[in-house]
Amino acid sequence: MIFDKEKLISCLNKISNSKVLIVGDLALDEMIYGDAERISREAPVLILQHTKTKLILGGASNAAHNVATLNDGKVAVIGVCGDDYYSELLFDTFDKANIDCSKIVKDKTRKTIVKTRISGSITTSITQQIVRVDRQSKGDISPETEEKVMRNIEKLLPEYDAVVLSNYHIGTLTKRIVEFTIDLAKELGKVVVVDAQRDLGSYRNVTSMTPNLPDTEKSVGFKIEDEQDLKRAGKKLLTETNANSVLITCGADGMFVAEPGEKYTKIPVFNKSEVFDVTGAGDTVTAVYSLALAAGIDPVYSAVIGNVAASIVVRQFGCATTTVDELISAVKSLNI
Repeated sequence: MIFDKEKLISCLNKISNSKVLIVGDLALDEMIYGDAERISREAPVLILQHTKTKLILGGASNAAHNVATLNDGKVAVIGVCGDDYYSELLFDTFDKANIDCSKIVKDKTRKTIVKTRISGSITTSITQQIVRVDRQSKGDISPETEEKVMRNIEKLLPEYDAVVLSNYHIGTLTKRIVEFTIDLAKELGKVVVVDAQRDLGSYRNVTSMTPNLPDTEKSVGFKIEDEQDLKRAGKKLLTETNANSVLITCGADGMFVAEPGEKYTKIPVFNKSEVFDVTGAGDTVTAVYSLALAAGIDPVYSAVIGNVAASIVVRQFGCATTTVDELISAVKSLNI
């Protein structure tokens, strides 16, 4: 399929007007860096001399950060955090990213979701991750916290054009919250986009969803090896969810959009370049795709914009974001 550059640029100029609400598992990525000094006498481990600590929004928080850089902060998050040291760091990081976090629910019985990555280097090598420590609570949030989350969704959703359900399966998006949010969004005429890793067929009557290839295979129950398999998978998800469209991200093989009426579109990878880090690229696609759908752009061109955005952020380490100006510049340089 040939894509119109002028149409893409016109679409990009519209997405910054959309307002998006993100509901899901809000996480903080703590990146600790140090220089390798010597081996410890206490145990056969490296001793690092600490150089810096960087806090990055991860999980559903990363999707919100991507939206904020594209629409000048017209984004809010709803989720759950603990009442702990890291919750204050999470709120502070949201504030610095120009994201409304006023409706996050604090729950003393849960941990703030934090992924700590410790990386080291020596003068003759690149920085390498040595260990990762995850802090999170197991199991779904309590009925009391669930009720608070739903009341906050009820308060905020009318103010936004779209809602993204970002499910990392850490307990925030219970069945009740998912169904409540989708029903309310449909009643209000809002766009609903799902970014989940499993149980895709359980998200009924949404606008769209953005699963990657492995998660799609798990959900549909068969291996996807060619375009015919992609069509089968897309058709099955559309039937199960009654969605308006499904966007399957296929890594180095691009994207695939399925729409009702057996309308299928394969989108190649644009702007190919050296890939440094795919961390958070899926969140970028979901964020940009949701902004575009909320602006009234069709699913295929919304996916193309998300594709271009992903090609930018994978050239950066860690969870990264992009801007409308960067996207327009990238589109202008495309050979399509």
